[in-house]
Amino acid sequence: MSNTPGADGFRPYLTLIRQNKHYRWLWLSQLVSNFGDWFGLLALYALIQRYSDSEFLLGLIIVVKMLSLALFSPIAGYLTDRYNRRRIMIFCDLSRGMIVLGLLLIRTEDWLWLAYMLTAVQMMISALFEPAKTSSIPNVTTPEELVRANILSAASWSIIFTTGMAIGGFATGIFGTDVVFILNSISYVISGWFIWKAVIPQQTESLSASASDTMKKPWSGMKEGFRFLLSEKQVLRPAIAKGVYTLGSGALVYMLILVAENVLMMGSIGLGLLYASRGIGTGLGPVIGRRLFRNEESWIMVMGLAMIVAGFFYFLVGFTTQIAWMLVFVLVAHAASGANWVMSTVLLQRRVPDTYRGRVFSSEWLLFTLTQSLSVMAAALVLDRGWLNLTTAIRFYGLLMVVLGSIWLLLIVPWEVRDQAHSKAKPMADLS
Repeated sequence: MSNTPGADGFRPYLTLIRQNKHYRWLWLSQLVSNFGDWFGLLALYALIQRYSDSEFLLGLIIVVKMLSLALFSPIAGYLTDRYNRRRIMIFCDLSRGMIVLGLLLIRTEDWLWLAYMLTAVQMMISALFEPAKTSSIPNVTTPEELVRANILSAASWSIIFTTGMAIGGFATGIFGTDVVFILNSISYVISGWFIWKAVIPQQTESLSASASDTMKKPWSGMKEGFRFLLSEKQVLRPAIAKGVYTLGSGALVYMLILVAENVLMMGSIGLGLLYASRGIGTGLGPVIGRRLFRNEESWIMVMGLAMIVAGFFYFLVGFTTQIAWMLVFVLVAHAASGANWVMSTVLLQRRVPDTYRGRVFSSEWLLFTLTQSLSVMAAALVLDRGWLNLTTAIRFYGLLMVVLGSIWLLLIVPWEVRDQAHSKAKPMADLS
């Protein structure tokens, strides 16, 4: 833990990429596939808006994405623990590449339903890919490299998110949605090739005979994973962090789309700027958080603080119509979000045995996607019924995040502290 991210600039990250070739291939795969995802997202939005001017249908695609991830997450976690994760990721990439090409068939409003069906299938496959990828990072890094690897992944995500959205918007406007969808498909193929070049060990040989029999039965394997998660409180706490956070942030990110259109009056340009600020903040947050909070024992507390900070700055977004201030507030809010994300991920990677890791991360995705869907649908309903106007809704959800963070500090952090004290005292008790 002596290596502090940022202390030597980019040197530790460059060393990791240069010396650890298997992580390098996994990281390159993430870069390419993430770029394709964000590159194609605005094209998907443009396709829906081309054949429908309904704000509901635009919001519905977000809900479809999240619910599809949620519904498939339990079986996805079982599969990533039961079978070879490297082969699963290659299969997922090639499958997603073919699915994206199916969007080329949509030529009239009558075929718009196909966009939702294909997106649902694509997200179900992503629900399989994501826990396989996240579970694989500890298998291709040393314990000393693990934090840097996750920070690098988060920073890369933010850079790709920003550039992919911007380039995708321009490409959609200049070349049309068909070209963007084809390039998105190619990106998945390239990602699969990078994963094929990596060697990703997986600890399956440590299973006992009874556990091995359990893993051969999908339902039993899934139940065993949930049982492990609920019984291991040091795992449960970081596993629920993203889900609690997104109860407020899901609605707020959704409302950025409406802010760009109705408050800033800047349309896709405003949305691109707001999302760029979001991406930059997400990349900076883990680096800053790691420098300020080097002791991993404090990270559960930091997650609660991150919720409060993010909620407060989104609350401020509800009081301004100035693009410059709005960009600053969104950046700070998502810097807190990025710190929350990486810290909870690293703690899970350290605390969960490899044989349970896929099911734990898929359960985390299940909670995250369900709460995000609930948050978005609730906000859409509130706005559609006119119960709150847009700026008031932003303030409400910002305050909700502050409340959630405060509850986290009052309930979850003392629980963590007691368990840490008990685990430190236990060896002394044994010696006596």
